[in-house]
Amino acid sequence: MRISVASDSLDGVASILVSEIEKRGHMVIPHGALADERADWAWCCARAAGDVASGVADQAIVCCWTGTGASIAANKVRGVRAALCADAATADGARRWNDANVLAISLRLISAPLLGEILDAWFAGSPSLDEEDRANTAYLSQMEN
Repeated sequence: MRISVASDSLDGVASILVSEIEKRGHMVIPHGALADERADWAWCCARAAGDVASGVADQAIVCCWTGTGASIAANKVRGVRAALCADAATADGARRWNDANVLAISLRLISAPLLGEILDAWFAGSPSLDEEDRANTAYLSQMEN
């Protein structure tokens, strides 16, 4: 998969995020502090989310100190469902029940081992086929229009 990745700094797990994603066999499209472009969280995270919305990337991972700003910026992009996840169970649920296509993480809270668990759950997850779950995500798309 093509994964767009944005971080507003190189703090915490940001320095290993790209290699962890590539280690799992995915191609990375870097933004913000991970590339030579504006690194403010709103700009770089919206750009990564925009890659998903436009089809340049299949999914995105966005990061800032708390993860909150990253998730807010990403969710402003039409067609994006960003989920702030602090553990593997939440990442799995976000993929399954919410069909989340952008993972937001906190650079402050997430350790290297926890990052590995979150990424494994995120990439192993897939959207639920349950009618109620699909109806919820379809409703989100209707609200955007």
